[in-house]
Order: sequence, then structure tokens, then C-alpha cells
Amino acid sequence: MSLMKPLADRVLIEPTPAEEKTSSGLIIPDTAKEKPLKGTVIAVGPGKVDEPMTVKVGDSVIYGQYSGTEIKLDGNNYLIMREADIYGIV
Repeated sequence: MSLMKPLADRVLIEPTPAEEKTSSGLIIPDTAKEKPLKGTVIAVGPGKVDEPMTVKVGDSVIYGQYSGTEIKLDGNNYLIMREADIYGIV
């Protein structure tokens, strides 16, 4: 069951957590962590009449660095964005 139902062409995404350590084992401080650009689709809107939705719940997607709006639901952080802000499914 999804937390919320996005409207129109919007998608709710759970971002993949930022890397905690470098490949050599160094711990990355919170201030230096890059915003994740990958996440999992949690909920999908119905689309628009002339634009059906391409992504579906469970898809792993890549999106732009400044895409979406951060929201907090049930203590977890999510992004809500238009499907057009998603670059692709991986």
C-alpha cells in the first residue's frame, strides 16, 4: 500500500541513501555527501489523457540533481516530481 497517491504525471520516489564511505573506507561527513540521483518509485499518478505514465512502482530510476520536491511522510524522506524529470529506468 502506498503512502500517498500522486496526481497527474507526478511520481513519488524514495531516494537511494547517499554513500557513507568512499571505496577506500573513508567516512564521508554529512556536509560532503552528494545528493543521491537514483531512487525507487514508490507511487505513480494516473498520468495525463495524452501522456500515459512510463514508470511503475518498484522501478529504479535516475533523475536530475535538482529534480523534485523533498517531502517527509511517516518519518521517511521522499521526492515527488513529474515523470519528465526522470532521466531513465535502470
